[in-house]
Amino acid sequence: MKIVLLDKETLGSVDLSVIEIYGEFIYYDKTEKHDTLKRVKDANIIITNKVVIDKDIMMKCKNLELICIAATGMNNVDLDFAKQQNIEVKNVAGYSTFSVVQSTFALLFNLISNSCYYDKYVKSGLWSKSPIFTNLDREFFEIKDKTWGIIGLGNIGKAVATIASAFGANVVYYSTSGVNRDNNFQRNSLQDLLKNSDIITIHASLNEKTDNLIKKDELSQMKKGALILNMGRGGIINEEDLAYAVDHFGIKAGLDVSKYEPIRIDNPLLHVETRDNIMFSPHTAWASKEARKTLVGQIAKNIENFIQNKEK
Repeated sequence: MKIVLLDKETLGSVDLSVIEIYGEFIYYDKTEKHDTLKRVKDANIIITNKVVIDKDIMMKCKNLELICIAATGMNNVDLDFAKQQNIEVKNVAGYSTFSVVQSTFALLFNLISNSCYYDKYVKSGLWSKSPIFTNLDREFFEIKDKTWGIIGLGNIGKAVATIASAFGANVVYYSTSGVNRDNNFQRNSLQDLLKNSDIITIHASLNEKTDNLIKKDELSQMKKGALILNMGRGGIINEEDLAYAVDHFGIKAGLDVSKYEPIRIDNPLLHVETRDNIMFSPHTAWASKEARKTLVGQIAKNIENFIQNKEK
């Protein structure tokens, strides 16, 4: 078996020895589109995180039997053509739930508590010169008794809801599929959730129902001083409209994702006037060291299962 990993750099520093045992293993730190074919044309198994494996690539890979996606999302592989060619495609689900949940609260707490502002205040020496023992320039609020709206109540959304409830929040949710039911939390329309929530977190995937779901009209319905965090996919919130809302509607935003990644330098979110009201992380919420270890382990398991089934 020849196994080729196309974008190791997206996995960071992680032990790949669990994959090496299954055959000749070659990896590349990153792969540009023009290099993809020459690197995989003889491969039996391709491992990709974000590198696109389309019809043209698969047609020219005569030995290709399995594509392992080092992620949950599968939009970088032409699944219909793979099925036609009897090429198996396996993703990895559920490996990053706790990492994303923890990152959600980390981003939220930093925004609520104005942590960056106060950190700079102390390090600048201004606190040392203060005539009083504290600084109350920036207010913060407690989560207790606030309404926390969750858009997308899957595994991650439910875990966030449980922890938010432990903080004393009143959790409501909007089902992006329209079929999700959970008797533990109150289901709302999107309009009611936006209008009533003090904190909104997004944990949905990007599809035809969620693409551009939150636009200027939706953002205008939010409370002044409310927070919205996108931990799902960038295309769910219209980024130009969100930038306007941060500057003009008095809301705060936290973003782990953007529509195009890495974020483009001309993205309006990077140029808001009220910069303290927006905080970013570069799509790292999924990537705790434990989550990445689990991810690689599950890729190895997918390869093992494929080989076992093939030998039957």
